[in-house]
Amino acid sequence: MPEPSALGILGGTFDPVHNAHLALARVALAKLGLAQVLWIPAGQPPHRSPPLAAPAHRVAMVSAAIAGEPRFLLDASEVASTAASYTVHTLERLRREFPSRPLVLLMGADAFRGLPAWYHWQEIFDLAHIAVATRPGFALDSFDGPLASEYASRRTASADFSSPAGRIVTFELIAGTVSATEVRGLIATGAPREKLTGLVPTPVLDYIHQHSLYLN
Repeated sequence: MPEPSALGILGGTFDPVHNAHLALARVALAKLGLAQVLWIPAGQPPHRSPPLAAPAHRVAMVSAAIAGEPRFLLDASEVASTAASYTVHTLERLRREFPSRPLVLLMGADAFRGLPAWYHWQEIFDLAHIAVATRPGFALDSFDGPLASEYASRRTASADFSSPAGRIVTFELIAGTVSATEVRGLIATGAPREKLTGLVPTPVLDYIHQHSLYLN
């Protein structure tokens, strides 16, 4: 039997979803040989302030952003939860659903460097691979302590996802940086639409204006 196709996992508050999220997911599909990317809006992130947009709005914005891309899937099962959104719990749920399918957690380099602060972070390697997006000319190195050890022992040069979990792979992402904080700030200060079109997908921008999000 052939190995099950790898499923990328992209979580976040998506408050709002923006073009850098889409760029990461698209490049991951192309460079890592993923079959699909599953987008999972978080409910209550434990290490940051609560999202400004209501759960239903954040789900609708992700849905609008990924419409027409058949390999992007939306998992809205956690967004309305009042419990803290811990990645390890999300992966445990997905592993029950996909016992042998390779799961690939997608994240940026800064998030990866902060991994030791995550809840039960070392258990993630029993549940999924990790794919880290890096920028050109910026090596992913200079780790300390347990993260350095995990990186050294699990790093693979190619996207080998023949096993369900446990490896770390990097892939280069050539894309402009966008932050949700920047987008919300521009909207709150009444920035013209043309200043936002390069940061946010057009359907998402239409939804934000239609529902008057991020104005207060």
